[in-house]
Amino acid sequence: MVALANSGKIAGELTVSGNNVDGETPVVMVNGEAAKSGRSIFSSSTIATSDDVSAVVNMGKAGKLELAPNTTLTVSFDDKAVNGDLTSGKVTVLGTSGAVNVKTVDGKTATLNAGEAILASGKAQDDDTSSSGGGWWVFAAVLIGASAVIVYTATRADNRVDIGGSGIVVSPTR
Repeated sequence: MVALANSGKIAGELTVSGNNVDGETPVVMVNGEAAKSGRSIFSSSTIATSDDVSAVVNMGKAGKLELAPNTTLTVSFDDKAVNGDLTSGKVTVLGTSGAVNVKTVDGKTATLNAGEAILASGKAQDDDTSSSGGGWWVFAAVLIGASAVIVYTATRADNRVDIGGSGIVVSPTR
């Protein structure tokens, strides 16, 4: 058997997407240096995205985070846990084997599970599928509109229904 030297450090992989100036490949800043997709991310790295660029950091079993445009996050991780220090923007947890702890600018630490997001201000964001959503008024407006059409149709023309117009009907049995 042959064993190679191993530093023991766990690395994540960076995926960058979006638009960059002059149509060039999008980049984010990692510890102050420009980084493209495929770059290795180590624990205690600071990642900053620009206006039209977002990034995903895949840390294997530990989890996967998405950084929205205009986000700055210092991420620390090992094979079991992910922690972050969010100073601007928004982070979404895409997948994790456990919870992700994110400290925001207000000094509070939020624990996020897969599918949850948080803003640097400390406000949590969920997906738009919550049962307490405000879309009920659209349903109510459609229901009221349909009721109005039914009432109008039933009250006009003195409840007369003219089917087929005023033509002569010839019956084959007469």
